[in-house]
Amino acid sequence: MSSIGTGYDLSVTTFSPDGRVFQTEYASKAVDNSGTAIGVTCKDGVVLGIEKLTPSKMLVEGSNKRIHHVHEHAGMAVAGLAADGRQVVARARAEAKNYLSFYGEEIPTSHLCERVASYVHLCTLYWWLRPFGTGVILGGYDRDGPQLYMIEPSGVSYRYFGAAIGKGRQAAKTEIEKLKLSEMTCKEAVFAVAKIIYGVHDEAKDKAFELEMSWICDESNKEHQKVPANLLEEAKAAAKAAQEEDMDAD
Repeated sequence: MSSIGTGYDLSVTTFSPDGRVFQTEYASKAVDNSGTAIGVTCKDGVVLGIEKLTPSKMLVEGSNKRIHHVHEHAGMAVAGLAADGRQVVARARAEAKNYLSFYGEEIPTSHLCERVASYVHLCTLYWWLRPFGTGVILGGYDRDGPQLYMIEPSGVSYRYFGAAIGKGRQAAKTEIEKLKLSEMTCKEAVFAVAKIIYGVHDEAKDKAFELEMSWICDESNKEHQKVPANLLEEAKAAAKAAQEEDMDAD
């Protein structure tokens, strides 16, 4: 990615002659180089999964997590710079807490998305700030049912049936589109998401990874929780078996 003229990428408030803001594009590049994060909406809830690349074999399993708890009925999967992601998650938690304190009920997922997206966008408006080098997938379950949103580093947000960000996003999107999400349960989606993440991981280029997954569904009493360890291990085993079958077929 190269700028058209000298100086157009020095400030987030500077537009290039063709109307681009290079600082936000650089932030998006940080997300694109990250491990793949996936979110899907099923008939009974939302499933979040992420390929957390591990830079060292000495890293303790479970540290530097990429899926975060926002409030009882919402969670976030973070791709890009982990430190920036924690800051966005902290803001989301503050917004959820303030809404609960003021209105006496949990914040609707759509409101939470709007508030967090506005905060992310705020950092693209002033020259003394820089955009967050992180993209987040927000899943929630409220009175309107299960919902899934994705917030980009520019502050743009959309609601999705299924979304993917990170290094393997294109391949993951293709696989997600093949799923009949409206007919799937979250338990079935756990296996599908694990299979997709193992499928898009390039062992030749990428480092080892740890699969993180969470869900908000009827089985978890509509609360954001980690996928149970036994179910996660089953999903991993099924994904590895499917991967080996594909290799044998080739």
